[in-house]
Amino acid sequence: MADEIKYEHKTVHAVRGTDGLVISKMHKDGWELVGQTQGMLRSTLDFRRPKKPLPRLLIGTAVGGFVILAIVIGVGAALEDEDERKSNKPRAATASTEPSTASSPAPAESAAAEVITPENNPELAALLKTPDTCDSSISDFAATYEGKVVVFDGSIVHTAPHDGYDTRYDLLLGPGDQSSETAIGPAFKYENVGVHDLKLTGRSVPDTVGVGDRFRFAAEVGEFNAKQCIFFLDPVSTEVR
Repeated sequence: MADEIKYEHKTVHAVRGTDGLVISKMHKDGWELVGQTQGMLRSTLDFRRPKKPLPRLLIGTAVGGFVILAIVIGVGAALEDEDERKSNKPRAATASTEPSTASSPAPAESAAAEVITPENNPELAALLKTPDTCDSSISDFAATYEGKVVVFDGSIVHTAPHDGYDTRYDLLLGPGDQSSETAIGPAFKYENVGVHDLKLTGRSVPDTVGVGDRFRFAAEVGEFNAKQCIFFLDPVSTEVR
């Protein structure tokens, strides 16, 4: 009930013979004796007194303080969320007022720059005229341009079935048009290829190829076997000449 009296309790230990003095003092402070236990040397005295009610104004002030504190915390959290959203929001790109001096190459120009020909690469031009198929310049070229595409005019110097297969071949290529009489340039080799791997193009595409056939080879640079003096290439396209 709202009007029910609430008490606070306190227990005091007093030396026997001083019980009266302790009880008198506690009474002056508003305590009521509710229990007494006599011991041989000490007495245990139990007291109670009504709890003082908390003033309504103080209660209202405390509640109001909690409400205000909750509002402040809520507003602060909302402001922090807003700041975080603003900081995470992508900024619109601002247009530069200065003209750009760099220009990206057109796709066709980039592709052309990656293809190495005797006309645009002095090293390839010299390589195709070297008289020694074991020359160290061939090894240097292979290491420098591995994976790049080279284009040159040449012919088939020699053919052999690859591992005994009827439709897979090892083709030896040479620069120029001398076929088996080729005496300059590296010994280029297509290993384990079929006719379809050559990706033949031109006005008249043959069904088969053989020694003496002349083509414009486009091939990816592979490794150079210095012991065999063989320069391996992978066909990209083969144009009939």
